[in-house]
Order: sequence, then C-alpha cells, then structure tokens
Amino acid sequence: MTTHANTAPAHAGEIETISAVLADATTIHIWLKATQTGAPAEISACVADREISRLVVSNADEFEQHSLELEEGGQAVLAYDPTTTVVSVAYAFQQQDVLSKGIQILHSSRENAAPTVAGSYHFRPPFGWMNDPNGFGRFGDHVHLFYQHYPHSLRWNTMHWGHAVSQDYVHWRHLPIFLFPSADLSVRADGRGGAFSGSAIPLSSSEPGIRVFFTEQVKDREPEEQIQLTAVSRDQITAGAEKIILPERPAGLDLTLDFRDPYVFKGPDGRWKMLVGSRDRAGGVVLLYESGDPDGASDWTFIGILHREDRFGMTAAECPCIVPLDGPAEDPETRWALIFGLLTSRDPQTGRRNITAATVGRFDGLTFVKEFEQELDFATDAYAFQAFVDRSGPIGIAWLANWTEVSKKIDFPTAMTLPRQLLLEQNALLTPPVETVATLRRGLIDDSKLKGQAPISLGNGAVEIVIELATPGAAFHLELDHPAVGLGVQLGPEGLVIRYDPPNGKETPRYIAVGAQPSTLRIFLDVGSIEVFADNGRWTGTKRLPGFTGVRSARLSAPAGNIAAATIWQLEL
Repeated sequence: MTTHANTAPAHAGEIETISAVLADATTIHIWLKATQTGAPAEISACVADREISRLVVSNADEFEQHSLELEEGGQAVLAYDPTTTVVSVAYAFQQQDVLSKGIQILHSSRENAAPTVAGSYHFRPPFGWMNDPNGFGRFGDHVHLFYQHYPHSLRWNTMHWGHAVSQDYVHWRHLPIFLFPSADLSVRADGRGGAFSGSAIPLSSSEPGIRVFFTEQVKDREPEEQIQLTAVSRDQITAGAEKIILPERPAGLDLTLDFRDPYVFKGPDGRWKMLVGSRDRAGGVVLLYESGDPDGASDWTFIGILHREDRFGMTAAECPCIVPLDGPAEDPETRWALIFGLLTSRDPQTGRRNITAATVGRFDGLTFVKEFEQELDFATDAYAFQAFVDRSGPIGIAWLANWTEVSKKIDFPTAMTLPRQLLLEQNALLTPPVETVATLRRGLIDDSKLKGQAPISLGNGAVEIVIELATPGAAFHLELDHPAVGLGVQLGPEGLVIRYDPPNGKETPRYIAVGAQPSTLRIFLDVGSIEVFADNGRWTGTKRLPGFTGVRSARLSAPAGNIAAATIWQLEL
C-alpha cells in the first residue's frame, strides 16, 4: 500500500510517507534525488516505529538507487520532505520467492506511473519507459523477458534492463530491475547511453543461472561508442560484474559506429555463435562471431558478414536473431529464420518506415544461404523482434511500436506484442500468436450480429474478433470506432489493409499486405494496439494506437455470401 500526505504543491515541514506491511527478510529498492543542488535529499525508513535506516542523497540531476534490507517485518514507513526530496520508484520483494511472487510496487511518481489500462492483456512495465525485448528465453522453470527500460519517466533515456517472468507467455510477474547503466552514466539523465539491447543463454553448469550479453553505449566515447559486454546471474534475479568481450568493431569493413545488440545462440556445430547488428556505407549488415568457450564467456572470434541488406540504402541492421524452424539445429536440412530490424529504412511504395526483415535459409554455423525473404509484419509496429526455441518450438516477441512515431519528447503507451510462434509452411514464415492466448477468452460477446453487419459495442475494447471467409480473399471491410483515429481492417483485390487515419489529416504510411488472400482472420484489439493474424499468421500486421481508450464498437460490411462466420470474444488476463 502506498500513501501520500499531499497532492497539492508541498510546503516546508510537510512530510510524505510510503507505507506497507512487509514480511521478514524483505528487500526494498528505492530511487531518490534532491530537488535542488546544495540541499540534500533525505528519507527515513522505519519498521514497527523503529528507524532502521536514513538515506541521504546529494544528486539533483538523476535518481540514485539504494537497497534496504529488513531483517524483521512489520509496518514499514518511508518518510521524506518533498520540498527537498523526490522519490521516483520504490518496490519490495523477498529474495527466496520473488520468482514465484514478483515484486510489490510501493510507490511510483506522476512522471513514471504506469497508465491505467483496466482489462488490458498486453505486457507493460510496472513503471517507466520500455522498448526492445532482451534476453527472451526459458531459464529454469520460467520464461524470462528482459527489456530496455528507463524507470523514471515515460520517455526514453539512460537505458536499464527491466525483467519479468512467466510460465505461459500471457501472465507475467515483474522482477527487480536487472541491469543498470554504468556509474558514470547513472549520475545524469541526459540519455548518453546505458545498457542497450542483447540476449541471454543458460549457464553450462548444473546451476540454474543466466549469462546475458548486451551493448554498452556511451555517446561520443572514442574510439567506440558501442561495445559488447557480458554478465552472469546465478540467482536469475541479480546480475554480477560486467566484462567486456568485444571492445571494438571488426577492422577493414568500413563500418559506421553502429555495432550493437548481441544475440547469442547455439550453432549447428554445438559452438556458441553471436550476431551483432551494424551497417557500412551501402546498407545494413549482420556480423557473425563464434566462441570456443563452453560458457560463452570469452574467446569470441569474428567470422565475417553473415548477411547484408542494402535494398533500402544505408540503414542499420539492428536487433538480429536467428532460430531453426523445421528441425533440430544440427540437421543440415533444417531451415533457419534470420530476423532483424532496418533502422531508418523506408518502403517507397507505401511510405512505411523501419522495416523488419525475415530471411529464411540454411545455416551451417559459418554461412547463411538465403532461400526466400519476407517482411515480418506488414504494419511494422512489431519492432526489435527476438525469438528463442522453447519446448514447443520457436517463440518470439517484439516491441509494439516503431521509432517513426516516437519522439524522446513525447509520452505514449508502451507495450510488447502478443508472443508469437514461428512456423514454416509452403515457403512462407508464419507468426501466429502462441496457443495460450486462447486462455484470455472470458466470454462470447457476439457470434451472429457482426456477421449480419450490425454495429457491435466492444465494451472496454479488449477483444478478439475472428472472421471466417466463404472463399479465400473474399472482400470485407471491418470498421472500428476508435476515439482518436480512423481505423479499420479491409480485404480487397490489392490485399489486406489496416486502415489508419489520424484526425489531423497528416499523410501516413499505407499498411498493406499486397496480394494477401486469407480465409481466416484473428484480430486482437487492446488499449493502444491492433494485431491482425491472417491465415494462422501467414500475414501479420501490428499497429500501435494513440491514447489510453480502446475501440468502442465494430461494424462489418461485405458483399452477400462473403462472410461464413464472425465472432467476438471478450479478453482479460
């Protein structure tokens, strides 16, 4: 429980408190800063009316993190004077069961508080900003999702790694912040760098630990702004000391300063491989490294450029990942999906930006031979996609946004896409939602009126709409009443379209899967997003929507006989 003494501007002598009943052996993480230089911030921590700690911080530029250990539990009260002290975040947890219970949020400020999105079913952080998924994988009994994170506002800034776990990809428990920026970067909120994107692998020993790989960025650092680091967590909660493994870009390739997002995986030959995104003067390149170290801790050797993408000019390949699709990694007949984002790319036909490319081919551990390529998402707001091979096959997740519509000065809803399977079928990569998404269905809203072309109220807008067509490619128009934009899904001779029309009349990209002729569509609506999966993800389109209000109603129109069935399900976690 969190309580505040004031909601109006504070006056000297007025004390604000954060209080909660906490168990024995509880850890509290708290971030605070001074309101002005020369007047230190101070907060007292009491348990059962006994002061156990007093924290004093002099930094007025950025929040400083402290950890409190409560040997004995009881009524805990954190008290501070808001005229001298600002508290950004406070949460509590018990080390022995945090994986199963998660953290308890004690406080977040107006600047970083998570938006109120009742009924929403997409993953969101408990506070602050989020972008790229990192280190997505199964470790021990849980699926872990790390992510790019700035805890102290809803805007991008100095990068941390947030952390959550799940057992079904749908219900998530938030864990303590996992990676922090370096000490030099942590003293100012100037966005000069931090712990950027990366990946994770299990430790080779019998311990249930995790080794993470990530890019450290420091703007204007010479000779390298971006270098690759690794760290180990033996408890799956706390990262140990960081170690540099790639201190510089490979020489002789005329690469720009872009050198980031290490993705580590086990190759067909049983050796650890690493992909790193970069670019040269012609386009984006994916670099390949390998290690002879069974732990992947050292001995990284540059092999060469694994893949080049120059269709869109000098764009950086970033957030690369690669997974086997239709067989075990060691089988030479297995096809692999190589996926990466192309920062600043622009499709001249539709105006869409920051395309995510999916290239399918064979990988022998040293070379990748392309068989075909396609876009991962025709609406482009499934960015920084990262995948791994789980028990049921490859699973991926992406940031539900696109840098085109994001400014460092603009707040916006932040979420991850629904987790998706990766399937190979008839020379196409399919990305349907994971099967456990079906457990979100809480009740049937309609199975007849929508087909009859009547408008249907969608309540809070957290719904799944399933449309079955009488014949593949049968035309229809689904009109969706959104409070901020013109929105709809339509299928016609040109293909499958997500119609997105902002009210200011600004020209926007055209979100179209050209030539698509699906038979079945699953359309997921939530506060801040629409995701369309046609023919089991053969064509997938994801679009972020503005604001914190869902789609209010839906109306389906189509020529007679085109719609075989139309169903709407209420969704809820």
